Amino acid sequence: MAKAGGDAGFGTTLNAPMAQIRCREIREADLDRVADLLTRGFAGRSRDYWMQGLRRQAARRDVPEGYPRFGYMLDREGAPAGVLLLLYTRRRCDGELTIHCNLSSWYVEPAFRNYAPMLTKMAQRRNEVTYFNISPAAWTWPIIEAQGFSAYCKGLFFSFPLLARSAPGITSEIVAADTLEIAGLPATELELLARHAAYGCLSLVCRTATHVMPFVLLPMRIRRGWISPPAMQLIYCRDVADYVACAGAIGKALLRRGKVSVFFDANGPVEGMAGFYTEKRGRKYCKGPHRPRLADLSDTELVLYGP
Repeated sequence: MAKAGGDAGFGTTLNAPMAQIRCREIREADLDRVADLLTRGFAGRSRDYWMQGLRRQAARRDVPEGYPRFGYMLDREGAPAGVLLLLYTRRRCDGELTIHCNLSSWYVEPAFRNYAPMLTKMAQRRNEVTYFNISPAAWTWPIIEAQGFSAYCKGLFFSFPLLARSAPGITSEIVAADTLEIAGLPATELELLARHAAYGCLSLVCRTATHVMPFVLLPMRIRRGWISPPAMQLIYCRDVADYVACAGAIGKALLRRGKVSVFFDANGPVEGMAGFYTEKRGRKYCKGPHRPRLADLSDTELVLYGP
């Protein structure tokens, strides 16, 4: 086994009939071939889609020391035969700084599928890490649960913020990628908002007389048959209660951009919000010592790679 964050040249090696296979960390020099493999594996995604996300992983993210920047690959004589992308982040849970890992895109060439468990075993071997999956296909749910994961999010709530009864006097302010200071906002959250603005998200803060509350939203289109209405997905806030309190001000800011709906992770209907809850989409799984928050999808595949 390769030690996470150690020399990527070490790994697990097996002798396949066709070639020698080993599991190792993805290096920056591998990215072009990794993008080629993922483009073959995901028919609906272009090579530019994968390269944009891989470049963001390479350049913008502060990866916790001792953990891989990109993830792992099955190395077949220097070329990737399989890939599992990982996105490691530090997150504060109950006052403690913790390590979380978004298990992202996975693909193995059909001829080498019997080596696929090498990737998952390598990726999930750290007991101190909370692993989470935010885009599991419904048919994989029983498989994921058999691996020890549990659903921390069961669905989505689709809200219409303009219909919310917000307290008077709340204002909103857009945060750009080059914003250097926001009065009352901690530097770590300003950095998060600016970084996500550079990814193409809408970052903003809402102000009351006594509080400054940060939000990140991502433009989305939810396809329902032939209809694909514009909407925003809530990517980050401190607590869903903050969104409920500021929904009216956020709705006004979004209306100027032609958006009328915001959806977010939920485990049931949300009191005080106009909208509806569904479990037909949005389920998310986790495994590890710290359960992810519903209001935090920052620095995940959804942001770096896109919907």
